[in-house]
Amino acid sequence: MRDILGVMKQAKELQGKMQQLQEELAQIEVEGVSGGGLVRVTLTAKNDMKRIAIDPSLLKPEEAEILEDLIVSAYADAKRKAEAKSEEKMRSLTGGLGLPGGMKLPF
Repeated sequence: MRDILGVMKQAKELQGKMQQLQEELAQIEVEGVSGGGLVRVTLTAKNDMKRIAIDPSLLKPEEAEILEDLIVSAYADAKRKAEAKSEEKMRSLTGGLGLPGGMKLPF
């Protein structure tokens, strides 16, 4: 019976830590770049886009398709960085739990 109570206590503590982690992830910002810095996209570690910066030299009607591709590329770069930050935070939170490899907690 004690083991069950201990597990329940750990689960409640983990739930609180997960909530705190969610709040932290919403505050972490990463920047993705493409086109040698001509396009920049900023995301939170929860993949919420915060801003896009486009160099004025790209704002030519005949280059719209290039600009669109660069935005997609910058977003992908920022998203990869956000996911890496998120995974890093999760590892620090769940390090002592001994979760099987590849198992992710929902958030």
